[in-house]
Amino acid sequence: MTDAFLSSDLFAWVILPLLIFSARICDVSMGTIRVIFISKGLKYIAPIIGFFEVIIWLLAIGQVMSHMTNVASYIAYGGGFATGTLLGMAIEERLRIGSVIVRVITRSDATALVALLRSKQYGVTSIDAEGSTGQVKIIFMVVKRQSLPEVIQTIQSHHPNAFYSIEEVKSVSEGVFPGAGKGLFSQFRDALGFFRKDK
Repeated sequence: MTDAFLSSDLFAWVILPLLIFSARICDVSMGTIRVIFISKGLKYIAPIIGFFEVIIWLLAIGQVMSHMTNVASYIAYGGGFATGTLLGMAIEERLRIGSVIVRVITRSDATALVALLRSKQYGVTSIDAEGSTGQVKIIFMVVKRQSLPEVIQTIQSHHPNAFYSIEEVKSVSEGVFPGAGKGLFSQFRDALGFFRKDK
């Protein structure tokens, strides 16, 4: 009964490709997240993800190699790779791990903006500079990625025409962040996006 099912067209052209497709989604999305974790300096989580990632990949490639004449397996393998890449990026975007540098350049008076950001416990550094059109104010901040939407909204509400840029930061040794007094578990939990209000 089992051998007949494994040899059937239903298994070869429907079930097997779906299994390969699903396995590829899992291992590629895990691989995408693993690379992102490495770039964020999370060196203890990345190897654990890599362990499960390669096992799932071996299972998927083993099925493809065992069914070399099955075109549906190749299509499922490629489709799972593409879908897994998109899913991995979507998961990473949702987790919002790490910190970023926010740089704001404005020609308007930024006193109110700086005061508001500091009142929200963001570490803000502001300096006077000269741009191509005259005197400007440059504001620097290092913020957690989960706080980035709030920071951008605050900037746009006060200076809608201000120029701002965002850069990734691999690690931060010191800084002023909202909720910096929370416990280690809470900080790790928030970094992974759990219990976030906008879920």
